[in-house]
Amino acid sequence: MLQALLNKTKGDRWIWLIIILLSLISVMAVYSATGTLAYKKGEAVEKLLLTKHLIFVLLGIGMIYIAHLLDYRYYAGISKILMIITIPLLFYTLVFGANVNDASRWVKIPVIGLTFQTSDLAKLALITFLARMLTKKQENIKNVKESFIPIMGSVCVVFVLIALANLSTALMLFGVSILLLIIGRISIKQISIVCVGGAILLLFVVFLGPRRATYASRIKSFMHPEQQHSDKTFQADQAKIALATGGVFGKGPGNSTQRNFLPHPYSDFIFAIIIEEWGTLGGIVIMMLYLVLLYRCIKIVTRAPKAFGALLAAGLSFSLTIQAFANMAVAVGLGPVTGVPLPLVSMGGTSMIFTSVAFGIILSVSRDVEENLAGKETSEKIKNNKVIVGDIPAFG
Repeated sequence: MLQALLNKTKGDRWIWLIIILLSLISVMAVYSATGTLAYKKGEAVEKLLLTKHLIFVLLGIGMIYIAHLLDYRYYAGISKILMIITIPLLFYTLVFGANVNDASRWVKIPVIGLTFQTSDLAKLALITFLARMLTKKQENIKNVKESFIPIMGSVCVVFVLIALANLSTALMLFGVSILLLIIGRISIKQISIVCVGGAILLLFVVFLGPRRATYASRIKSFMHPEQQHSDKTFQADQAKIALATGGVFGKGPGNSTQRNFLPHPYSDFIFAIIIEEWGTLGGIVIMMLYLVLLYRCIKIVTRAPKAFGALLAAGLSFSLTIQAFANMAVAVGLGPVTGVPLPLVSMGGTSMIFTSVAFGIILSVSRDVEENLAGKETSEKIKNNKVIVGDIPAFG
């Protein structure tokens, strides 16, 4: 049965393997991390959360399969629609968004009652839109009026709207955008102007934005933890305890104690729980999976026959891996608390769906690369067969 399912999938087999492994790790880690809720609120809560997470994991894999079957060129047209929806939605989130963990990042979907972060949709929309714009403008890519201003206008608008509610996500998306501009042959001079402009916007958001107090507190807590009250560094301190007690081989699956103290052990700090239970070796395995993912995606980028496919795969793969390493950096104390989930591992409904769609688009580009290479091989075989037949002497 498994072989039959694998035969129906296309694209890079290593990426499919990474998706399956991360999904399995996610189910085990989330099941363990929700144990404290079972203790506090009863086993029914734990079963409900695990069942809900399993549904979203399976739904995510289904979305990957559907997205990878669709020709990636269709996403160029879809990107325009996504941008038209995304910008008003980001405005709406700032004004009317639901407050979760002291941040208006969420929008409630009518009727079904689910909430989702509009920044997840914005990441997908901006990356696909940038890939489309950079491809279309290649002939006049150095032209400031025709190429630079329209491209950077979309980046700056999305950056500011996300940053006002979620600075960490905005900074990561801005970094991915800069990488895409470099790959898309925007001049270094123009990119430097963008970085200066981005720094000015960042200062505006940090010192004048509605969440300036939160940002200042997090940065100060990270830079000078010894000067802060314990409640300011509580999450970071508990994560460090998890790392220290995990050791090299860990306490074993299900034996975490810090899950009882960390506020979000199944989402933002799930990597700390993984290291506590599976040890430093388990953490290294997770890191290696994301590094292999990045390596396989870079191979796709270098082999993609079309610029749009290469830029699309590059942008989405950079976004996923940068987010993964940002989450892990926070968990091990190398960065301030951000609230960024670990892709395909942290518990989350709509965030897992958007992440899965991104994986599906990457696999769609990979599928096109494979079909293109297969077509070339077939052409070479036909050509070689013609040469062989032509060399056979005629009889009679």
